[in-house]
Parts: sequence; structure tokens; C-alpha cells
Amino acid sequence: MKKRIYIIKTIFVAIASLMISSCSEDNLEPIIADDIPVAVQTIDDARQYLNGTYALMADYRYWGRNIIIAGEVRADNVYANGNSGRFIQTAQMNLLPQSGTPTDIMRYAYGALANVNILLDAAEIEGDPSLVSQARGEAYAIRALIHFDLLRLYGQHFVEGQGGLNALGVSYVTSFKGENLYVARSTVAENRDQIYNDLDTALSFLSESQNDPTKYSITTYAALAIKGRVATYFQDYAIARDALSQVIGNFSLTPADQYVDYWAADNPTSASVFELLINATTSPSINGLANIYRGNSYGDIEVLDDFPTDAEFGPNDVRNSPEMIGEDSQGRLRNLGKYPTGGLFDDNIKVIRYAEVVLNYAEALLETNPSLALEFLNSIPENRDGTTYSTANMTNILKERRKELAFEGYRFDDLARTGRDIPVIDNVNQSHGGPDWGSYNYAFPIPRQEVDNNPLAVQNFGYGE
Repeated sequence: MKKRIYIIKTIFVAIASLMISSCSEDNLEPIIADDIPVAVQTIDDARQYLNGTYALMADYRYWGRNIIIAGEVRADNVYANGNSGRFIQTAQMNLLPQSGTPTDIMRYAYGALANVNILLDAAEIEGDPSLVSQARGEAYAIRALIHFDLLRLYGQHFVEGQGGLNALGVSYVTSFKGENLYVARSTVAENRDQIYNDLDTALSFLSESQNDPTKYSITTYAALAIKGRVATYFQDYAIARDALSQVIGNFSLTPADQYVDYWAADNPTSASVFELLINATTSPSINGLANIYRGNSYGDIEVLDDFPTDAEFGPNDVRNSPEMIGEDSQGRLRNLGKYPTGGLFDDNIKVIRYAEVVLNYAEALLETNPSLALEFLNSIPENRDGTTYSTANMTNILKERRKELAFEGYRFDDLARTGRDIPVIDNVNQSHGGPDWGSYNYAFPIPRQEVDNNPLAVQNFGYGE
């Protein structure tokens, strides 16, 4: 039984801010109406705002579907079949500034960010100091994660001729309705440093003794795992190693005979570091991952037939079992095992799994202490009854990441951050055609609403603004 009960007023405040922004300013920081109370005065207020933030992050227009599908359909694991018309432009990598996916992700990401900035703007919060400190730590870590999500979608660091780390990133918003209502885009390098700074600040507030045992809130381990994810993305491998080494050993990899059940579990297990709770209040219903992967009414996202072969997985790898990747009633290859719950549509969103932590750690060790990398790399297939490796190298790490993290939204970033073109394994169904690394469409367009309403907004290269 899932335990957390969200306070409706908090969710209303958060969503009201989005609704108001969408019909007025549409700038990066949603405006809350004057008659809606926003002050954070007590620890109960702070917790309500955090719960509302997690609910916004879980929305299908952000972590609950769109950002995950965007990371898959632009790569070489899945394709959009057009069954209900969703994700066609995203799959083609032919998005426009007015396209829904980039617009919705930005709106909900910055909407969630508004909540944590309201909390962080509070000079004093009444309540147990340890609880107040933990709440502030969560807010700083969430702020870092949201900006990282935005950066990997809208930043131009992988677009040729835009300057790499000196390319435009995203607007890093650190105050709700501050003196500067409009925030210019920082460079990618500035964003990276701002993210690290927020994570380090978060860790200075967070306490292991106050960690949420349910894993539905950011904990010390989640903040460290986020730092490791960011550092791996930027190939800051010493930073990744040092952060992730503090997470290693505090969680466990699910063994093969429990792997299918892990994905259908009601509550987080020892293999999860941080999950977003999906319950009756936050359920996306038919708009969520279960229905987009295999639902009768949607079912737009199919697995490519040439997704890693049986030989690459090995004959007994649970990740390639019919319960995980198999045919539907019409003979179409589907992701069946991850986010499997139809009907109630209440699968939690697994934002950070321990398996990803281990793979990030193996990659960091490859560059900083290579003699240890193979042990951690092989620990994943060993717990999946899969094929192990004789050598730890980037090719094998990416191969294992593709098998372990399939359908979770990481594949495009793995290709982009390692300087790879998008592979074409199916000329018919991969409608993006396999863009070369450096193509303008490696970055999303900045939404039209943002460009029209924020005088400091700059459109991304290649999108005609």
C-alpha cells in the first residue's frame, strides 16, 4: 500500500501557478495569483510545497512520460508508430518552437522549480531545525535536477559551431518573482557549475538521519547520485567517482529472479534510490508510460525489431525475457516489463535506480581507476543472468547501459554526451534518419511562448527565429 497522501491545496497552488502563467506572461517563472497564499512560514508549509513539487515532476508532461520518451524515441531503441499521433515530431527530430513536447516539458519543469524557489526564498521557517534543514536540502537538490533536465534538452553544447561548454544553456532561475523577472540563458559551463553548487549546498543541509525511508523524497544518497549523474554526463569523472562512492554499498541490485516483480512493485525496494510516487492523486491515467508503451488506446511507442539481439543479451538474460520485451496481441515488439500497470496506471517513476549508479561508477572508474571498473560493470549482467564482459571499455559500458536502462530515457543522452551519431538500425521506422552528431536538432527548440514573452529569450540555432 502506498502511504503518502498529498495535500490538495499544495497541488492546487502549484498547478494554479502553471495555469496562470500559461495564459499570461508565459515567462520562465510562473506567476501565482495575488489571492493564493505562497508564504512558507512553517515546516508543514515547506513539506506541502515539496510534495506539490514532486507531484508536478511526476506529471506526464515531465518525468511521468515526456522526458523519458524524448530520450528514447530520438535514439535507436524504439520508434513512434503514429497510433494516436503522439511523439511523431519528436521521433522525427523535427520539432518546432510551437511543438507540444518541448513546450510542456519546459512549462512543468519551471513550474516545479517555482515551488522550490518559493521555499528557498523563505528567510526563516519555523519548526524542528533538522527537518527544516532537510527540506532546504531537498529543495536545492531538486533545483539542480530540474535545471540539469532542462540543460540536457535545450542546451546547445552538442550542436556544431555553438561553442561546446560556452554554448547557450538554459536560464538558471534561483528566486521566485525576484528583482529580475526575466532571466537570460547562461552558458552550458555556467549551468554546470550552478548545478554543482546547488548540489553541494543541498548536501550541506541534508542529513542521513533525516533521509526518507520510503525513497519518495530526495535524500543524501539521491543528491549524491544526481551529482554523479551530472558529472558522468560532463565527463567530470573524478567528481562522479567521489560522489558515487558514497552511494555504492548502501543499496542492492535486484537479482534476476526478482527483476520482473521489481518493476511491478507498489513501493520502492533496495534497488531504488529515488522514485516519484504515483497514486490516485498523481496518476496520469491513460496519458502515462504504461499506455504510451503498449496501451490499446495509445501504444505509440514500439521497440525496434533490431534492438539488441538475443546473442548480445545472452540466452538467459531476464531483461530480454518475454515478460520484459515481448510481442503484444498483434505481434508488435513492446516494452512489457517496465511501467507495466494498466488500469490504475500507478507505476512509480524510477528517477534514480541503483543500477544506473553502478554503471555511472563503472564509467568513472574506467577513467580514474580502471582496474576496478570491470567488477562493477559485470555486477549488472551477473544479476540479470546476462553475458558478462572480459574488458571494461566505453563500448561495453554503453552496451550495458543500453540493455539495463532501455526505455527509461537515457539512450539519447548516452549517444550525445559521447559524441556519437544516432545509429540507424531500421530505415523504415526510425523516422529521424540518424542525424550526425553536431546537428542542430540535438537540442530542442526554445518554446515559442517563451521567445514571444521573455525579452531575454534566445532561440536555439537551426530553428528559424
